[in-house]
Amino acid sequence: MATVDANRCVGSGDCATVAPTAFEVDEETGLARVLPGGASTDPAQLQRAAHSCPTGAIALAELS
Repeated sequence: MATVDANRCVGSGDCATVAPTAFEVDEETGLARVLPGGASTDPAQLQRAAHSCPTGAIALAELS
Protein backbone atom coordinates (compact mmCIF):
# COMPACT_ATOMS: atom_id res chain seq x y z
CA MET A 1 0.00 0.00 0.00
CA ALA A 2 1.23 3.49 -0.84
CA THR A 3 0.49 6.83 0.77
CA VAL A 4 1.46 10.36 -0.22
CA ASP A 5 2.44 12.88 2.45
CA ALA A 6 0.74 16.06 1.22
CA ASN A 7 3.02 18.19 3.40
CA ARG A 8 6.10 16.91 1.53
CA CYS A 9 4.68 16.51 -2.00
CA VAL A 10 5.65 19.20 -4.51
CA GLY A 11 3.60 17.79 -7.39
CA SER A 12 6.52 16.86 -9.65
CA GLY A 13 4.46 14.04 -11.14
CA ASP A 14 7.40 11.64 -11.23
CA CYS A 15 5.37 9.01 -9.37
CA ALA A 16 2.54 9.23 -11.91
CA THR A 17 5.03 8.88 -14.75
CA VAL A 18 6.62 5.78 -13.23
CA ALA A 19 3.39 4.18 -11.95
CA PRO A 20 0.41 5.69 -13.79
CA THR A 21 -1.97 3.00 -12.52
CA ALA A 22 -1.17 3.94 -8.91
CA PHE A 23 -0.69 7.72 -8.85
CA GLU A 24 -1.94 10.91 -10.45
CA VAL A 25 -1.41 14.60 -9.83
CA ASP A 26 -4.67 16.15 -8.68
CA GLU A 27 -5.64 19.06 -10.94
CA GLU A 28 -7.12 21.09 -8.08
CA THR A 29 -4.38 20.72 -5.47
CA GLY A 30 -1.41 20.11 -7.75
CA LEU A 31 -0.34 17.28 -5.45
CA ALA A 32 0.07 13.58 -6.11
CA ARG A 33 -2.53 11.16 -4.85
CA VAL A 34 -2.96 7.41 -4.83
CA LEU A 35 -5.56 6.22 -7.31
CA PRO A 36 -8.34 3.82 -6.32
CA GLY A 37 -6.97 0.36 -6.96
CA GLY A 38 -3.41 1.66 -6.78
CA ALA A 39 -2.57 -0.95 -4.16
CA SER A 40 -2.90 -3.65 -6.82
CA THR A 41 -0.02 -2.12 -8.81
CA ASP A 42 3.09 -4.27 -9.09
CA PRO A 43 5.13 -3.79 -5.88
CA ALA A 44 8.36 -3.25 -7.85
CA GLN A 45 6.67 -0.46 -9.81
CA LEU A 46 5.45 1.15 -6.57
CA GLN A 47 9.00 0.94 -5.20
CA ARG A 48 10.37 2.67 -8.32
CA ALA A 49 7.71 5.37 -7.99
CA ALA A 50 8.60 5.95 -4.33
CA HIS A 51 12.29 6.23 -5.21
CA SER A 52 11.49 8.68 -8.02
CA CYS A 53 9.86 11.15 -5.64
CA PRO A 54 12.26 14.08 -5.19
CA THR A 55 10.98 14.86 -1.68
CA GLY A 56 10.38 11.33 -0.39
CA ALA A 57 6.66 12.01 0.01
CA ILE A 58 5.63 8.45 -0.89
CA ALA A 59 5.58 5.84 1.85
CA LEU A 60 5.09 2.15 1.16
CA ALA A 61 3.72 -0.32 3.69
CA GLU A 62 3.39 -4.05 3.36
CA LEU A 63 0.01 -5.60 3.94
CA SER A 64 0.10 -8.54 6.29
